[in-house]
Amino acid sequence: MNRKPLLLSALLLAASGALAACSGGSGNSGGAGDSGESGAPASGSASSSADSGEVVTLSFWRHDYAPEAAAFKKLIASFEEKHPNIKIDFQMIPNDQYETKIRTALAGGNPPDIMALDAPTLASYASQKAIIPLDDYFAKDGNKDDLLKPVIEGLTYDGKMYAAPNNDGTIVMFYNKKMFEEKGIPLPSKNVDEAWTWEQVLDAAKKLNDPAKGVYGWNPTPWGFVGHEGAPYSEMAFLWQAGAEILSPDGKTAKGNLDSPEAKKALTFWKGLYNVDKVSPKELPQDAFWNGKVAIHVDGPFAFQYQQQNFPNFKLGEDYDVAPLWKDRKMVGTTGSWNMAITSHSEHPDEAWQFVNWVTGVEGSKVWYEETKNLPARQSTFDAFQELKEYPMNIYAEQLSKYGHPRPVTPAYPAISEAIRLLFEDVGLGGADVDESLAKAVKKIEDGLAMIGQ
Repeated sequence: MNRKPLLLSALLLAASGALAACSGGSGNSGGAGDSGESGAPASGSASSSADSGEVVTLSFWRHDYAPEAAAFKKLIASFEEKHPNIKIDFQMIPNDQYETKIRTALAGGNPPDIMALDAPTLASYASQKAIIPLDDYFAKDGNKDDLLKPVIEGLTYDGKMYAAPNNDGTIVMFYNKKMFEEKGIPLPSKNVDEAWTWEQVLDAAKKLNDPAKGVYGWNPTPWGFVGHEGAPYSEMAFLWQAGAEILSPDGKTAKGNLDSPEAKKALTFWKGLYNVDKVSPKELPQDAFWNGKVAIHVDGPFAFQYQQQNFPNFKLGEDYDVAPLWKDRKMVGTTGSWNMAITSHSEHPDEAWQFVNWVTGVEGSKVWYEETKNLPARQSTFDAFQELKEYPMNIYAEQLSKYGHPRPVTPAYPAISEAIRLLFEDVGLGGADVDESLAKAVKKIEDGLAMIGQ
């Protein structure tokens, strides 16, 4: 019996519910989404193949996230108006049920035509042939050369591209400007090529740390120690910045990579933040940055909308400012977000591509940005909006395009995600031995790779 699909499903089960963290919203910063005016994207897709007049209905499943649901509904309406013979049956599924429902539907042979997926799950679905490669479609009318390089890398498995991006993501440094000024600390550069080093951030954090007032100098992960993908999403950057890799270039082993001297340096530094210098909180208060309990923080672009809605008196440029993410040996920022894929069970892949391309193509991506304010995946979208060229969004844009690094694209990613999360948790929260913790993480990843036959 071929056990690979079952084993891969087991790996995906380990990540159930975790990956929604990197959509638009965060546990501490709420969600993105600013419904503004939008029009239908200009027609750039091939005409519908349902020329006989028969109506084709495509099912589309996505995790439930209200600000983005509104954007989808507008795009669906404009698509159906342009393609009267194609109807979209759009279903929003609660975040904590989404991955389970998708896997159950795939196992039962009745998945939707189109499914949303977070970048780290792509390889698992692709290796099971649950989704189809989109290279021929992109070559026809998908404007692949308009996509940012880190985006393409994150959606490519075994040499083929399996999804089209709704947007991408990265996180940058937020800092309490008034606290910096009160302590006489020079403000960080807003130039992504002049990011502060770990040592510079730590030096500022020590001066800003005030245990008597419950103020911490530096929270290096936006969600704190949590059991979802948000933690490893931010933590992996420390490894890459130090010059470490998680897997070998062929993706077959973590040995000699995750347990390298560079990785040990990163974990030792991390351990010191929580257990030696004690500038980082082991228990993160709700809205810690916005409530003045953390002086240096990280967050995505959706944080601005959250601040405006929930902390309108805590203003950008007055109370806080934004700078590029920190660096060590090099500057690296983690990337990746949600995408659209066509399942191999779909009887109408051509029509499904027309809808996918309507939403994620050159014009659709502009509508998506107008509606959600999520970081674009296309260069043309960055070029189309002046606000993306200006502070603070230009920091996200430039960091993504110049220093973006996708998470490992492998069917074993759920094992990697859990291993990295537990590694940083053991060392930071528990003060565990770095070498022992790295050995445990390597073994966990090796076991995951063995399950998929790597």
